[in-house]
Amino acid sequence: MSKNSRTDRHVSAETITGVLKRVVAENGRDHIRGYLFAIFCLVVVAASTAFTAWIMEAVINEAFANRRADLVAWICLAILIAFVLRGFATYGQAVTLSKIGNNIVARYQRRLYSHLMALSVGFYSEARSARFAAQLSQNINGIRDVLNMTVTSIARDLLTLIALIGVMISKDALLTAIVFLVAPPLLLGLRYISKRLKLATREAVLINSHVLGAMQETIHGITIVKAFTMEDQLRAKVEGIIDQAEKRSNRIARLSERTAPMTETFAGVAIAAVLGYSAYQAIYGGVLPGAFFAFIAALLMAYDPARRLARLQVSLERAIVNARMIYEVLDIEPHQRDRPGATTLAVTKAEIEFRGVSFAYATGNAILRNVSFVAEGGRTTALVGPSGAGKSTVISLIPRFYDPAEGQILIDGQDIAGVTKQSLRNNIAYVSQQPYLFEGTIRDNIRYGRPEATDAEVEEAARLAYAHEFILSQPQGYDTPVGENGVTLSGGQRQRLSIARALVRNAPILLLDEATSALDTESEQAVQQALEHAMSGRTVVVIAHRLSTIVNADRIVVMQEGTVVEEGTHDTLAARPDGLYARLNNLQQPSGSLQEEDRKAGE
Repeated sequence: MSKNSRTDRHVSAETITGVLKRVVAENGRDHIRGYLFAIFCLVVVAASTAFTAWIMEAVINEAFANRRADLVAWICLAILIAFVLRGFATYGQAVTLSKIGNNIVARYQRRLYSHLMALSVGFYSEARSARFAAQLSQNINGIRDVLNMTVTSIARDLLTLIALIGVMISKDALLTAIVFLVAPPLLLGLRYISKRLKLATREAVLINSHVLGAMQETIHGITIVKAFTMEDQLRAKVEGIIDQAEKRSNRIARLSERTAPMTETFAGVAIAAVLGYSAYQAIYGGVLPGAFFAFIAALLMAYDPARRLARLQVSLERAIVNARMIYEVLDIEPHQRDRPGATTLAVTKAEIEFRGVSFAYATGNAILRNVSFVAEGGRTTALVGPSGAGKSTVISLIPRFYDPAEGQILIDGQDIAGVTKQSLRNNIAYVSQQPYLFEGTIRDNIRYGRPEATDAEVEEAARLAYAHEFILSQPQGYDTPVGENGVTLSGGQRQRLSIARALVRNAPILLLDEATSALDTESEQAVQQALEHAMSGRTVVVIAHRLSTIVNADRIVVMQEGTVVEEGTHDTLAARPDGLYARLNNLQQPSGSLQEEDRKAGE
């Protein structure tokens, strides 16, 4: 992520306070009623806890020392009421905070998904998607934990501790002072641990995302793994990452749990000193034990909230690391926002013109150099050339998956950089070289091309793509689930559904990136005929490695090393003895006469 993509809010998110302020600002107002109710419940919990300690003096003195039978029933009733209130208040705050937390997680999931959809294709070409998704899934709960920890710590633990300290002071101020002598060294120790835990937590999140990412990649590429017997290599690689993750997690455990011996030791010193002093006063001073019992009860009850507060910075630091990594993603600025005042693309002839277009990916050398050509409206323009010539890059620039570094791309004389991406892409149907299907039914996947398409239009598009017959042979026809990325279908079937999805869109511009590459010979011929029918009246830009599929194209643009080296029809280009197209054509079909016969037969 570049420096320019970091906002001022992101800069402030480098500290616990900054992240906390941002989380509260984004979520506090929407959940203010729920948090107020949860805080009220937590106040009840704190008050009932303090009351239970405070009343111990009356229990000991009046029931056991003074033997006041008339007060025992009232004391017992008061204790019962306190515990009942505490139980209902605990339930109320737990359910409320859980509902708020779940809503926050769902909100950030929606927000992240929406933001990821707004990012350019270039972002995903630079990021490892499997690892990226794993990292997000681990960190999304950090936002929720930050708020819930803050609310419970302040409203329950802090208030409970303050109330109990009040009870302790009211019973014996000197003992309270003795207890507080151990607090400063404890806080200094916890601060030291927190700083070391911060870095370790971030490293652990990254390593764990590597583990999950590697597993996802193995699942997606299991066929290649098996075919190339890569099991041992990948196992060694992943086990190495897992070992790193285990060591890092063990380090976090050691750092996190190091607070336990510290707090327990300091607590032991404080309680032992209080008990010793209380016993001395009761034995040699003749003081009634009620106040001491109440003090000790308050001290013991104060231990848990004090321990949780002592660990708060450590626990909060871990949640903040997760939340900060989510904000790092949300703060990435989309590189391809519509320009201010962008207009809606008005398509008439659907003529596409490249004017001196140059392009380079962020991490490489120039792919296109001063590319200029015209794809006439309502006609088919084919891009051919050796691998790496830049053909797919040309296709990807038309729907603005990327923006050119220099030059212009115009549709009907309108620079596509100045129109909205939505209106641009609404006028384009696209079939990629790698067909991709989404989880759902066959009908759903075709209808993604145009959500309002009727069942009849979906089926007509399937017929044109030579897919109708194999769809009807499926167990549930058009309602057959395709599985993850169409795993239940063959490559050729997936490609035909991808073509049907493009055809049902009924757009004036059709982009075909080697759309027939996954088809067998019989299916290719049928789909080619269907495409020729579907391409009628549309502007088509097609990439083809098999030149036999584009011999009837109205214009052929020959590319080499990112530049246009030849243009013309099949006949004119094939007749040039020293031309690149003629050489490619001869390599694929050495006998020119046979090629001509095949072409005529196809006509």
